[in-house]
Amino acid sequence: MNAPWKPAMLTVREPFLAFVSDDWTAEAIRPLVAEQGWSVDKVTKGGLPGAIQSLSVSASPQILLVDLTDIADPVAQINNLAEVCEPGTIVIAVGPVNDVRLYRSLMASGLHDYLLKPINADQLRDTIGQARTILHAPRAPDMTPEKAPCSVAVVGVRGGVGASTVATSLGWLMADRLDRTTALLDLDVHFGTAALALDLEPGRGLVDAIDNPSRIDGLFLERAMVKASEKLAILSAEAPISAPILTDGLAFAQLQDEMRLNFETTIVDLPRGMMIQQPMLVATAQTIVLVTELTLAAARDTIRLLAWIRTHAPQATVLTLANRVQPPAQSEIAQSDFEGSIERPVDFAVPYDPKLVVQAAKVGKPIADLGRTSRTIAPLIELTQRLCASAELGGAAIPARRGLLDRFDLKSLLTKRTRAD
Repeated sequence: MNAPWKPAMLTVREPFLAFVSDDWTAEAIRPLVAEQGWSVDKVTKGGLPGAIQSLSVSASPQILLVDLTDIADPVAQINNLAEVCEPGTIVIAVGPVNDVRLYRSLMASGLHDYLLKPINADQLRDTIGQARTILHAPRAPDMTPEKAPCSVAVVGVRGGVGASTVATSLGWLMADRLDRTTALLDLDVHFGTAALALDLEPGRGLVDAIDNPSRIDGLFLERAMVKASEKLAILSAEAPISAPILTDGLAFAQLQDEMRLNFETTIVDLPRGMMIQQPMLVATAQTIVLVTELTLAAARDTIRLLAWIRTHAPQATVLTLANRVQPPAQSEIAQSDFEGSIERPVDFAVPYDPKLVVQAAKVGKPIADLGRTSRTIAPLIELTQRLCASAELGGAAIPARRGLLDRFDLKSLLTKRTRAD
């Protein structure tokens, strides 16, 4: 059960646990447990709710038996169980309801088997035997070549330039097009939109990580992150704005480190203010994507952030992406003037497609998914390929450029804009 993006954790796990609802069922199961050489103390009361509560704070066993008696919505509760189960756990359910539709729904939810009460000893013995066979079966070697880890921070030079849209699309493309296990971390704790853009509930994982940094490990990630697809998982939040969250950034840095150990690609949607206050968040990033727009204010802030990154994250490759690019007649600044001001070319220019943006927001999908044939997506696809290529080469940084800030001629640009008006 649970997250498919990483193998089962290399921790010591109990071979068997059972959570039943009544003494009769417990007494019927214990002799069979003893036959397998397991302790009968591993059969306890509490049913499915007890299993969920227990496994939320402890490692799950290799084989888990749960009792569905008196559960109003067994399928929903089994899905809740999956949120606290480690990958590879084989779950067997028992219950009093003889309904083929329920059986099919439970099996579709990932159960190994569903057995009727009262317990038939031979049936349960066979089911446990099948589960043990699965656990001890030799695994086919994974012939897929190991992918180089890719760590990306996406930073908007100003609010509203579309950095979150870019980050979400990059995550989707990495997972769907490049088949890489991908973690998307949205560090805008109060107003993050990663979950919203994917039509998901963000959960409390990010807030819990801030409150308890010592809990952050691989198991915490599996329980806290929300799966958007088989290969893509996100960690986001919508923390109450009435309760400001104060942090020194340690939890965020730990989350990034843990994600890099568990995912092939880590994409961090990083607010510029947080980056400035806590430089540690980009200290290990391979690539920083600065999302900007062709405006005077964005040009100024791009120059300032480029200079800041050269000082605080010299190891990172810096790529500039001009988002929502419109025809020259509708742009505040021509791209050539913008590039002259920042003294480097814009690496990627994403054309603005308002219809695509609106439709993506309505259906809760990233623009990269919804607009597969749109010219807006081509630069994003090219960017993902370049990010992966950079990871394969070890993330060599772009050489620092000189004199950006003192060569930024605001007066010249203002004069050009006035004449154009």
